Amino acid sequence: MLSEQSVPIVRATLPAVGAAIGDIAELFYRKLFEDRPELLRDLFNRGNQANGEQRQALAGSVAAFAGMLLEHPGERPDAMLARIANKHASLGVTSDQYKLVHQHLFAAIADVLGDAVTPEVAAAWDEVYWLMANALIAAEARLYQEAGTAEGDVWRQMEIVERHEETPEVVSFRLRRTDGHPVAPFRPGQYVSVRVQLPDGARQIRQYSLSAAPGCPQWRITVKRVRGVGGPEGEVSSWLHEHAKVGDELTVSVPFGDLVLREGDGPLLLVSAGIGSTPMLSVLDHLTAVGSTRPVVVVHADRSPAEHAHRDELRRLVEAHPNAKLHLWYEEAGDPAGEAATGQADVGVLDLPEGLTAYLCGPLPFMRAVRRDLLLRGVSARAIHYEVFGPDLWLGQQEERVQA
Repeated sequence: MLSEQSVPIVRATLPAVGAAIGDIAELFYRKLFEDRPELLRDLFNRGNQANGEQRQALAGSVAAFAGMLLEHPGERPDAMLARIANKHASLGVTSDQYKLVHQHLFAAIADVLGDAVTPEVAAAWDEVYWLMANALIAAEARLYQEAGTAEGDVWRQMEIVERHEETPEVVSFRLRRTDGHPVAPFRPGQYVSVRVQLPDGARQIRQYSLSAAPGCPQWRITVKRVRGVGGPEGEVSSWLHEHAKVGDELTVSVPFGDLVLREGDGPLLLVSAGIGSTPMLSVLDHLTAVGSTRPVVVVHADRSPAEHAHRDELRRLVEAHPNAKLHLWYEEAGDPAGEAATGQADVGVLDLPEGLTAYLCGPLPFMRAVRRDLLLRGVSARAIHYEVFGPDLWLGQQEERVQA
């Protein structure tokens, strides 16, 4: 909660800060990478820096967090904080890095806003920053403790024991630890980070869901190659597709992620699009393995049957569950099994059980549309959980609070 003296200052200056936050974020990253170029090379996603998504995410997070402090002083955006904390933990972010971010962010604010940044204004926004930063630091400390690892010590060496081409653009890898120890336990729906060294020496990191149930002697990840249509080519996904083979070693984090199956026996709705099916496969595989009889409605959307990775596996998992139903949508007609509808997925036409918990994964516009339709159906906002891969665009959270 903001202090009494900071509330009117942040309220008065939020429009100006919000209007300039894009320029502030751009300057912040420039200052940060000039001071610490290894962060761009080895920690930050260079593709998201190139297309501006990371700057949008920072801008949205600061503006949205400040707005929530003003409009909902008794609440915290715990769901959004949890997503960011899990992402940071999977990257091995440490608490001392928040001081470095603070240094360059506030230097950028002062440069962009100039004389408007009085000592009182600087102190008020300093309070906003540290409220957010300290909440994340505390959450990340808990995640490291739960993972049984020291702060930032998340990386393990894994060997590829199987490679399988799921579609021309999607490949899956099964992994085991090189030291002979069992793979770490995880919760259905979690992901790992994979760090690879690229030809220019950079060590870039990307997150991939664990796409099979916990309890197996190996992990499985599924990687879709990111093509450079409207943006940069996916550096890590392209490297994995072109170079990673059985017997090679990969540097992989311990599992994190908050899109996890909650305990209980209530009905579930699993909704995915494209490669967003991977955490849902883990959830379904787990439910089947433990003999769950929870009602499960599975919805998946894709461009075509040929582009639907793990298509047959998804059908088998649904058939193996005693109380699951599968609904498929393909943008292109021609499902050989005759099971899929043509066009965009529409949860509004489905017969959904009362009291369901929904899990969503896929492109952000797809998830927003599904979430909106579920809210119109009377599903509680608290019962809808989703995973965002790539920068989390917090500005959308303000819209979602209005919808809820």
